[in-house]
Order: sequence, then C-alpha cells, then structure tokens
Amino acid sequence: MADQSSFDIVSKVDMQEMKNAVDQTMKEVRQRFDFKGSKTDLTLKEKERELVVISDDEYKLKAVLDILKAKCVKRSVSLKALNYGKVEGALGGTVRQTIAVQSGIAEDKAKAMVKAIKNGKYKVQAQIQGDQVRVQSKSKDDLQVVIGFLKQEDFGIDLKFENYR
Repeated sequence: MADQSSFDIVSKVDMQEMKNAVDQTMKEVRQRFDFKGSKTDLTLKEKERELVVISDDEYKLKAVLDILKAKCVKRSVSLKALNYGKVEGALGGTVRQTIAVQSGIAEDKAKAMVKAIKNGKYKVQAQIQGDQVRVQSKSKDDLQVVIGFLKQEDFGIDLKFENYR
C-alpha cells in the first residue's frame, strides 16, 4: 500500500466563513436605507446546516440573497454549496426561504464521479467512502490528470481535493 498515492474528493463548507458572511450581510442590511423599518432577518442554524431568510416581501428577500451571495464569494464560500428552498409565506405577511448548506457528496453524485473517472480510462481506482470519494493510483501524475479532469466537469456541487499523498 506504500507505493499507492491517493487523494479525497470532498464537498464541505467552512461554517465559520459562512457565519462571517451571514454577519456581514446582516450588518449591511441594517445600514441600508431601503431596509429601514423592515422585518428582515437572516439566521444561520449551524447544527442543521441551514440558513433561514425572512423579509417583508419577495423583492427584499431577493435583495438580501444578492448581498449574501456577494459576501459568500468574498469569503471563499462556494455558491454551489447553497441549495435554495422555495419561498413561502410566514407570520405577519412576511416571506421566508430556507437555504440548506451542503455537507458531503450525495451518493448519486459520487456514483456519477466514479463513473466519469472510469469512463476517462485513467490508470486510477476510485471508490466511494461515505460522503467522499477516494482516488488511488501508483502515479501521482495520473492523480493530477484526474484532478484537472474533475475541475472541468460540472457535477453541480462544490468539489475540494484533500489528503493528497
């Protein structure tokens, strides 16, 4: 096993960076004139890995989401890691939207990645390990080629490559 090199494909978000992006968004919302007197709130539930956005109407909700997206980009949080729920009515005539923060690679996405790697005829072995995919090879150059290939492909999720050894 010592002659094998490997890396892990993971999909996770640094929750501290996400919390900072939410805090910066709320700070900007409180300072903006068009949000004066509105019932706008943005709550991050770290344990459930979700955001809850509440605002007066869909227009203000969309404005808050635009600010949040800009703050996430500045803090290196991938926008692909945010799964938006539908906008629903809430108490007091407000609207609410729940946004799930992605953690781990879903099984169907992992299978698609493994299949794409195998169809690419690379001299590597890819296997699913829980919510991540491990790729192994005897040659580190082959692993580099696979990383380049995966960066070009779009699986609809944010991919990170860890434990390269």
